[in-house]
Amino acid sequence: MGRIESFRELTVWQKSHQLFLDIANDVELFPKKRVAWIIADQILRSSSSISANISEGFGRRSSADYIHFLVISRGSTTETQNWLIKCRDLGYITKTVVAERAGICDEILKMLNALIGSLQQKIS
Repeated sequence: MGRIESFRELTVWQKSHQLFLDIANDVELFPKKRVAWIIADQILRSSSSISANISEGFGRRSSADYIHFLVISRGSTTETQNWLIKCRDLGYITKTVVAERAGICDEILKMLNALIGSLQQKIS
């Protein structure tokens, strides 16, 4: 396998970008209430941060910097899971859709952990 030239080639970035797009569509169906607007804003911020930090880390010069941004991305992924639970419990997103989105988050977390581990081996 050749060297990855762009963050867009990373499966973890692709999955996290698609997750954001799916959540962006989900929030359009939220009720027009203040709390729904606040939660929509938060889940959009956290889910967009996942792919944003993957791409920012990819563009850094050192593996240590890359790892730092991947760890932030991991935190944004678990934050997104938190907001998904709130959406489910408030009835803004169905249990089925939440389970699907949370499952994608779990996949992203595994990929991030593997990428972090690989980069840490390079440093050692």
